[in-house]
Amino acid sequence: QVQLVESGGGLVQAGGSLRLSCAASGSIFSINNMGWYRQAPGKQRELVALITSGGRTNYADSVKGRFTISRVNAKTTVYLQMNSLKPEDTAVYYCIATRSGPPYWGQGTQVTVSS
Repeated sequence: QVQLVESGGGLVQAGGSLRLSCAASGSIFSINNMGWYRQAPGKQRELVALITSGGRTNYADSVKGRFTISRVNAKTTVYLQMNSLKPEDTAVYYCIATRSGPPYWGQGTQVTVSS
């Protein structure tokens, strides 16, 4: 099993910045991808950013140029630096980690961007 603990959410004004963190523990060997999804009220969960064990990244079009994903600590901690935040970025952000089999999810952290 893999446990994911997120932190760093909160309330920020439009144009501001936040950094989310996600630390993996447990059976962390052979974790492949890590990343972030988000879910706004009344909407489906959507990909925000992913990073592979080799450091390749993938971003949703809506966050390209504003968000940066990075991975440190023997590749078991992942960060999401969010700049130039917009009200439409308001959502619960979930950390994800993949090995063989179904992905592991964190409990989610709320990000609220006020206009």
